[in-house]
Amino acid sequence: MISFGLLSALCATGMDLTLLIQVVIMGIVEGLTEFLPISSTGHLILAGSLLNFTGEKVKVFEIVIQAGAMLAVCWEYRVRIARVILDFKHQIAARRFVVNLMIAFLPAVILGLVFGKAIKAYLFKPIPVALAFIVGAFVIIIVERRQRRVMYSRVDTVEDMSAADALKVGLAQCLALIPGTSRSGATIIGAMAFGLSRRAATEFSFFLAIPTLFGATVYSLYKERALLSAADLPMFSVGALSAFISAFLCVRWLLRYISSHDFMIFAWYRLVFGAVVLVTALTGWVNWAE
Repeated sequence: MISFGLLSALCATGMDLTLLIQVVIMGIVEGLTEFLPISSTGHLILAGSLLNFTGEKVKVFEIVIQAGAMLAVCWEYRVRIARVILDFKHQIAARRFVVNLMIAFLPAVILGLVFGKAIKAYLFKPIPVALAFIVGAFVIIIVERRQRRVMYSRVDTVEDMSAADALKVGLAQCLALIPGTSRSGATIIGAMAFGLSRRAATEFSFFLAIPTLFGATVYSLYKERALLSAADLPMFSVGALSAFISAFLCVRWLLRYISSHDFMIFAWYRLVFGAVVLVTALTGWVNWAE
């Protein structure tokens, strides 16, 4: 929780209280949703609409605060990451792990560069996001029902993955270019459909977030550098910090949760959430900002 003293200090950097509250809420939304199969981008678009926190600079903000969520994974797996770095020159398993991450990372990069502008123009709106929520829910239900019929997983740990497995997960991640689909949902559920265990699919999704979110942050900052100034640093920093804290708590919780639960609860959440957005938008009960 942020103390009143810290709130005052942050406001003194140039942010008014309303902006500060908007930034903190958006950071918390990012952190809580980035690693769950419920779409962080979709929630950020909808939260931004409700908070009247929109605009070109906000789109950059929404991408940059993903770096805070990514750092939460780095901290949670710091020992494992350090071991991979130290063993990279000497251990085949460490090199294979890094190569698999790069293989899985590249498809979304290529498609994102080719179709990114069109996707932002036509799909970054509440109703397409709601439809993606609903479609994604049915995919989770189908894969989970199939999973119950499978007696064992072909790949138990991320260390057992082949290059072909990594490529398949990377192709699944491309679906997350559609806002509302969920990067985590596409990679975790896709990996499970391809034969990975629930734990392996979840952990590989976490690790794949590191190059994906870092690359998206760097690219967005470079591409939109003309929009930004030093005065934006407090806003971005607070958002990233909020995302880090909430993502760290979420990652810890999710790892415990999947040890004894499936992802069906997220499918029902997606169905309800998407339906509520559609109904309120079509009836005019909520004026979702474009």
